[in-house]
Amino acid sequence: MTTDLASTEDADAALAALAALTQRARDLVDAVVLTDVPDSELTAVAAELAALTERLSARRRTSPQPFEIGPDGVPRHAGNAVTGSANPHALPLVARTAPDGTVRAELSFRPTHEGPPAAVHGGISAMILDHMLGHAVAMAGVAGMTATLTVRYLRRVPYGEPLVATAEYTRSEGRKSWSEGRIALPDGTPLVEATGLFITPREWAQNRLPG
Repeated sequence: MTTDLASTEDADAALAALAALTQRARDLVDAVVLTDVPDSELTAVAAELAALTERLSARRRTSPQPFEIGPDGVPRHAGNAVTGSANPHALPLVARTAPDGTVRAELSFRPTHEGPPAAVHGGISAMILDHMLGHAVAMAGVAGMTATLTVRYLRRVPYGEPLVATAEYTRSEGRKSWSEGRIALPDGTPLVEATGLFITPREWAQNRLPG
């Protein structure tokens, strides 16, 4: 029992250290997008980054951090492109489920997410909504893979400002499930809306895997 506990504590400490490094990497990416330092400084920093990359590559995984159940019983996927604490590409998004089943996440996009000038790239908005819709379906107990995603862009999505993403499961027919969601301003003004169809793989349905 003691050995297992120590092993868990070591794994959690390593993941916490990786999450801290990942946040530094996000800060670095934002700095790269916005920097205006002279060429000589860019060259010097690039050399330093090459050395750091070599150090981190001394031991490499064959795939990102896996999906797992944390010590608190809550599923976590540190390598996920949207929510991963160990993925520099992720915001990371933190989605919470209300008693009525509504999934909600407060978010703020970064300069690195820009598409049109001063606006978030439409593909980034779609990615966030895809995740939120899938999360709502999973929380309803019918986790599935995205089959179709329909996105309606209503207004410019700004970066660097507080926004809210929400999603709700709507219905199921056999292994098909639907949900809808949106990204909005804090006052509720919708910026992007989406609906999604999700298919529960047969093996998931047979094994009753959690969402």
